[in-house]
Amino acid sequence: MVPPRLMLLALAASLLALPACGGDTAASAGGGGRPDVVTAFYPLQFVAGRVGDDQVTVTNLTEPGAEPHDLELTPKQVGQIADADLVVYIEGFQPAVDEAVEQNSPGRTLEVSTVAPFEATGAEEALESEEHGAGAPEPAAGEEHGDPHIWLDPTKLANVATAVGDQLAEIDPGNADSYRANAKGLADDLAALDGDYRAGLANCPQQAFVTSHAAFGYLAKRYALEQIPIAGVSPEAEPSPQRIAEVQKLVRARGITTVFFETLVSPKLAKTIARDTGAQAAVLDPIEGIEADGSGDYLSVMRANLEALRKALSCT
Repeated sequence: MVPPRLMLLALAASLLALPACGGDTAASAGGGGRPDVVTAFYPLQFVAGRVGDDQVTVTNLTEPGAEPHDLELTPKQVGQIADADLVVYIEGFQPAVDEAVEQNSPGRTLEVSTVAPFEATGAEEALESEEHGAGAPEPAAGEEHGDPHIWLDPTKLANVATAVGDQLAEIDPGNADSYRANAKGLADDLAALDGDYRAGLANCPQQAFVTSHAAFGYLAKRYALEQIPIAGVSPEAEPSPQRIAEVQKLVRARGITTVFFETLVSPKLAKTIARDTGAQAAVLDPIEGIEADGSGDYLSVMRANLEALRKALSCT
């Protein structure tokens, strides 16, 4: 019979031989654990989830149903950024995230505009000079860097998918082929979505559509449409009475049938303009977040947007 003291020593040795749990996430990824990916808001979470699949852990900093521009980070979320193997974000869109990335040096970062550069979309020119000209207030978050809503052009989001796949392949080489295959699969789905938009919006008597804020510049540019925003790039921008009157005038003069509002901000102003001009009010979702009930994803919401646009523009 083995003496009790020897049994305890053997048990202690076996416990010491077990692999450690937790610790540095970059080290755990290289040692067979799942890489930790932190994303700033929903479209980036969608990409990371599709590319990483069940081989990564994805944490989204913006809760479902929340407006991402308003994000304030908790200490726990700052810690998640610091410990992440990869942080995917858009500089200027959420200042709290920018600050946390700068101060905490996560393992890797992918700042989206480095792979999907911002472009001039005409949103600024569509707004009156008092909002964007001399003597205007400071630009809202993201606006000083250009229009950040690149995900509303599926071809730009495909570039992000490829970049996420490349980053994960470097972090976790053992699953590199899987990450790159997943990225290609998502890029193919986005190419199909782009084709649906090009076909669905090819024959529309009306090209102009009114939105509550200037989020749809990339979409309009990609599909040869004209966005008429009530307010600026940030949904928190307050339009002047002159701008509201100008939009009402355009709706009447150009026979615009629909004024679009969003899911995460108040629809009151858009509905008022629609009522005053005899137009309809309908949802066009900028997909800055996803509904709290978890229904739908980026692809399904984009296709719902396509149908809303086709109806508003009388497309055949």
